[in-house]
Amino acid sequence: MIPHGYDYRQRDAALSMSEKPSLPDLPHSPVLAPSLLAGRHIQLAQSAHKIRQSGAPWIHLDIMDGHFVPNLTFGPQVVAELRSESPLFFDVHLMIENPYRHVEAFAKAGADLISIHVEPHYPPKYPLRKILQSIRDLGCQNGIALNPKTPADTVFPYLTEVDLVLVMSVEPGFGGQSFDTTVLPKIAQLHTSRQKESYSYRLEVDGGIDEHTARTCAEHGADTFVAGTAFFNAKDPRHFAEGIRS
Repeated sequence: MIPHGYDYRQRDAALSMSEKPSLPDLPHSPVLAPSLLAGRHIQLAQSAHKIRQSGAPWIHLDIMDGHFVPNLTFGPQVVAELRSESPLFFDVHLMIENPYRHVEAFAKAGADLISIHVEPHYPPKYPLRKILQSIRDLGCQNGIALNPKTPADTVFPYLTEVDLVLVMSVEPGFGGQSFDTTVLPKIAQLHTSRQKESYSYRLEVDGGIDEHTARTCAEHGADTFVAGTAFFNAKDPRHFAEGIRS
């Protein structure tokens, strides 16, 4: 359970301003969000520290329940403990069957942004629009995620209500998969819609991201890049992060 009275909003009170990672000055400047799922699970705090040392301002946290995807990761207690160790922006991606039961716990644990999925076979299971609003009511930014085979227009009804759209470029559930190039037109479609309608959401891509695929996604309009295996296997994580931002 999350400790009673845990005030994650004061997580960086003891940090000097020079220690705090800065977010982009421009709304859609490139951001690297290394995925903690690809780090050593026995040393999550050290993996989070490695992300911070690289200069990346975000940490991507993949939450899986073994139902929505065939894998289990970690829950709000782990997020809360990581929160006490890191001042970085926590980008929490819920790949769970019943997100409406858990968004409050992850918000209280220290999430800065919480993304939930929209898929054709899941809308009857939970009130998507209500959950997106509840995430904001809990003081977090919200995001909407879609799998590789889900059409871009599935999320169009929600684009005025979200802070981020997450395009999965692999089937969710496991790290280390190859980038699916068939999602590139979808990224471009969402970017075009953002420009045409003057929407402000960030456009994030997750799956098979390295310096090459991140550059390709950026050319199609993406601005936020979740890299797991490529980041943690990089000889120089700081150089890798700089390559994504450039």
